[in-house]
Amino acid sequence: MRLLFLGDIVGKHGRQMVTDHLPLLRAELGLTAVLANAENASGGLGLSAKTAYDLHRAGLVALTTGNHVWKFSDLVPVLNAEPWILRPANYPAPAPGRGLGIYDLGPEHPPLAVINLQGRAFMEPIDCPFATVERLLTHVPKEAVCIVDMHAEATSEKRALVHLLRGRVHAVLGTHTHIQTSDACIIDNHTGYITDLGMCGPVDSCLGMDNAVILERFRTGRPQRFILAQGPCALSGALLEIEQGQCRSISAWTYTPNTLD
Repeated sequence: MRLLFLGDIVGKHGRQMVTDHLPLLRAELGLTAVLANAENASGGLGLSAKTAYDLHRAGLVALTTGNHVWKFSDLVPVLNAEPWILRPANYPAPAPGRGLGIYDLGPEHPPLAVINLQGRAFMEPIDCPFATVERLLTHVPKEAVCIVDMHAEATSEKRALVHLLRGRVHAVLGTHTHIQTSDACIIDNHTGYITDLGMCGPVDSCLGMDNAVILERFRTGRPQRFILAQGPCALSGALLEIEQGQCRSISAWTYTPNTLD
């Protein structure tokens, strides 16, 4: 099984890159499935119902999210109705939606289980992601390939989670910071890990936003209206090979037009 998990899709330019290039990527890389974190795909902050459906129709098997998932109220019915969109599982009840999805990839492959979690360090004090994932794992079929999206600010919290899950899931992939890290590795010859997948969006930006706006905010300390950056975009994520119940390889992956590096 060959999977591509894309980092946070940022705004219309990021999602256009995904929808335009997904067919090529699937063919050129021989992908079994493509997944992505989409919590910033609408305007750079949040995810609307229309955008969610557009991304799913483009070929993303599952969309994970994070702390910005609640911005657009029209997404709530989608979270309740559609199994291909997840919100962090450790939001307290009765939050709409689900944090675990199990997907059929065809007779040649085992089912794919995706768990979406959110960290608590420097973020909202929601339920414990460590206790939540222990509970969810009891609902994952033994034969399934299990991937965890840990949407968190603190690198230590993401790293701690992979040590809890080492040998028990096939990959723990970090999202949220929009900066791809270079620490992709396999733990115990079983569990793939990377601290952050990066983002899909404008290259010359500050996390997808206009540089001047963000710089003004830091220099003055005053709130600014975020504006999406313009210009060429790139896709970032991780490429995983999973065979015989183990993650055999994981690598940080970046794509700009005319390259598949």
